[in-house]
Amino acid sequence: MKAQDYPQPVQELIARLKRMPGIGTRGAERHALWFLQHGRADARALAAALTAAADEVTACPRCGFFAARGELCTACSDPARDSTLLCVVEQPTDVLPIERCGSFRGLYHCLGGKISALDNVMPEDLAITQLVERVRSVPGCEVILAIGSDVEGEATALYLAELLGALDCRVTRLAQGMPAGAGLGQADAVTLMRALEGRKKM
Repeated sequence: MKAQDYPQPVQELIARLKRMPGIGTRGAERHALWFLQHGRADARALAAALTAAADEVTACPRCGFFAARGELCTACSDPARDSTLLCVVEQPTDVLPIERCGSFRGLYHCLGGKISALDNVMPEDLAITQLVERVRSVPGCEVILAIGSDVEGEATALYLAELLGALDCRVTRLAQGMPAGAGLGQADAVTLMRALEGRKKM
């Protein structure tokens, strides 16, 4: 006697949902069953939205952020943006936290990762050549390195600082230190060291 199980299309849906970050077996099963029991119209709308995104969204040819196919992203196509400010980030997803703070009005450049010998990611695997070309096209610009402070991020920042140091630009790094609302007891030694180094006159 065969044990009762979901039909093959449901099993395939659960397997696909499980591949998404943050969704385990039980979560995938709950989502799949919700679509079948309560949200068939939503399921069709979601399928259409996923198909449209997969077909129509690509990397901006200038900065690497998300853009409609054949077009520049919103920032690169905005003439009001300050083209002398270029913020370099690891991934396209790093752009939005900076945008949402509302204080940066320059442009972005997404590297597509960070240098990591252990993961076999070398400088030639990243969008560094494109970055150098952009910097050369705007003499006197400021390049802000908004890269993570882990070992690979530091190595990438140092590599870029040395490479860009030979060009007509000013290279800066995001300040690091105490997060708003946090006490000294919640900070690690590296955070406290960076906060002391980046202190400002009041």
